[in-house]
Amino acid sequence: MIKTEVQNNIYINREISWLQFNGRVLQEASDETVPLIERLRFLGIFSNNLDEFFKVRYATVKRIVEAGKGGKNELGGIKAAELLEIITEIVIKQQSESLDVLKNIKSKLEKENIYIIDETQIDNNQHDFIKRYFLTNVSPALVTIILNDLVVLPNLKDSAAYLAVRMLMSDDKRQYALIEIPKNINRFIELPKQGDRNFIIMIDDLLRHCLSDIFNIFDYKSVSAHMIKITRDAELDFESDLSKSFIDKISDSVKHRQIGEPVRFVYDKMIHTETLEYLMSKMGIDTTDSIIPGGRYHNRRDYMDFPSLGRTDLLYDKIEPLPIKGLSLEASIFEAIAEKDYLLYAPYQTFSYVVKFLREAALDPSVKTIKITIYRLAQISHVASSLINAAINGKSVTVSIELRARFDEQANIDYAEQMEDEGINLIFGVKGLKVHSKMCVIEREEGKKLRRYGFISTGNFNESTAKIYTDHTLFTSDQRILKDVNKIFNFFNTNYKIYRYKHLITSPHYTQSSVFKLINKEIQSVKSGNEGFIRLKMNSVSSYNMIDKLYEASRAGVKIQMIVRGICCLIPGVKGMSENIEVISIVDKFLEHSRIYIFGNNGDQKVYISSADWMTRNIENRVEVSCPIYDENIKKQIIDTFNLSWNDNVKARLLNTSNENEYKIDNKEKVRSQFAIYDYYSKQLEN
Repeated sequence: MIKTEVQNNIYINREISWLQFNGRVLQEASDETVPLIERLRFLGIFSNNLDEFFKVRYATVKRIVEAGKGGKNELGGIKAAELLEIITEIVIKQQSESLDVLKNIKSKLEKENIYIIDETQIDNNQHDFIKRYFLTNVSPALVTIILNDLVVLPNLKDSAAYLAVRMLMSDDKRQYALIEIPKNINRFIELPKQGDRNFIIMIDDLLRHCLSDIFNIFDYKSVSAHMIKITRDAELDFESDLSKSFIDKISDSVKHRQIGEPVRFVYDKMIHTETLEYLMSKMGIDTTDSIIPGGRYHNRRDYMDFPSLGRTDLLYDKIEPLPIKGLSLEASIFEAIAEKDYLLYAPYQTFSYVVKFLREAALDPSVKTIKITIYRLAQISHVASSLINAAINGKSVTVSIELRARFDEQANIDYAEQMEDEGINLIFGVKGLKVHSKMCVIEREEGKKLRRYGFISTGNFNESTAKIYTDHTLFTSDQRILKDVNKIFNFFNTNYKIYRYKHLITSPHYTQSSVFKLINKEIQSVKSGNEGFIRLKMNSVSSYNMIDKLYEASRAGVKIQMIVRGICCLIPGVKGMSENIEVISIVDKFLEHSRIYIFGNNGDQKVYISSADWMTRNIENRVEVSCPIYDENIKKQIIDTFNLSWNDNVKARLLNTSNENEYKIDNKEKVRSQFAIYDYYSKQLEN
């Protein structure tokens, strides 16, 4: 794997740490113990991650450079211009490594009688099939741009792939053209089987094979086609037009994203130099953009959808999500949680409980109000349909929907409009803050009183991601917690007023101060001669304030264990600074997404689930909720499963000063935590 040096002795730069994380994703594509088609899909995830990185993070650093700012303090001790160069260097190396991984996977697939062929390997039977397929399915969908010196090049679409075509004409002049790879056609075309052999051709190579059909009106001597791709700044640019609604402003900004400033230009390194120079001149690509030579194929994110070909032996075994002991999908959820709290840990347990809870609320005549926060919904959302159903049945339904959830803005706009049409009261967050908390509170009339029920989660209420993201959801009727949840919804309506919460830890007002108090208690415990420890699981840690506080705790002797999937700007294991901090990262079949905080608390451990990572944005610029766990059985579940993750010695990587993504290796019995956690809950059902 690629090595990235620590830039100073206090923090790891955020962008470099993120690239290190994406290197762990690439490790999964490299891992020969991972099923072959899954390896291809990890390669797609690696590529998709990189696209989003350039749209957001690289673009941010580039704006700092263009504004004439050094950005050294914000960027972990590295000047912005220098950081752009480091990023480009790392990405070029990773791209090169990913090409080697792809080559290896393809050779392994051939041993399984799966052949990904190009236009030079097509036989006569395949030629006839491809011609018919091209004329029927592809040709009508093609967008082909003929270029010449008099025509201004239209803005190329963000992250779309294009074939740059060069024709040497009969009069020895050059004619250039661009073919946009259609997005509405599957990138991988299955050709007729030959015996037990499967053949797949990518649409890119199908187009290369059919260049003579596309350009049959041109008199050329030779023709070639090489792929290019441009990535644009994804920052939303809001207009100040007061006559526009917030929805309209977001919608217009999303459309504008397609013509944002270019931040990365990737091209096939085999492209003719003359063609490359012509295109870069036409597109206005300059040296402040990341210019990356690559392989023959771009947009490798499409490998996430590589066809299974019926080869279940080349895929991970599908798990059947487990039921929650004591909670039935065939009985009332309200009656169950009236008696005790329940914890859902997706994808090990079925997300259907969330939908069942909302459907029951939609039908129950005693339910009067439903309030919920929405960040990302599934493409076809049973959560949204349940809320609409509730409104139709006369419930007062309030939905705080975050229209600025990056890359899901348009989907959320569409759902917001549907909900608004059905009479749902919509709240579009708080000015200057994203609403990232995941919570729901329902008021139910019982006798002459209203009783609250609800749930708080670490993840989005999204049926699709709940199959692959690990997240905790607490179902509760604890009136103490739900009273605080209700206060947060009041804050949405009267955000000039800062509320106090007795049980929940909330951003932006209290997360840092509340967590500091919990850390201080561990420091004081150690100073008093007792044990002090902190155990954390989250996606990212980049807030320097939070990191400095952990360094302080480490220097005091507090033992700190951290499981961080993605960015980690903290440097563990440095004598005199962080020698009491250990950090691992787990990248495996499921995406680790849950956030957990555990504090020793003098033997009476305090446990929280949270929507908040320890990033500046989560602490200062978002509405986040960390929820205490009061039920002792649930507390034990969270601690037990944290231990299983911490003891992972198969898919855990050590985050340390070497930054080499070394696997955690020990002489203990093998523990693959995601499989072990599923077994843990399976055994609970047997008892």
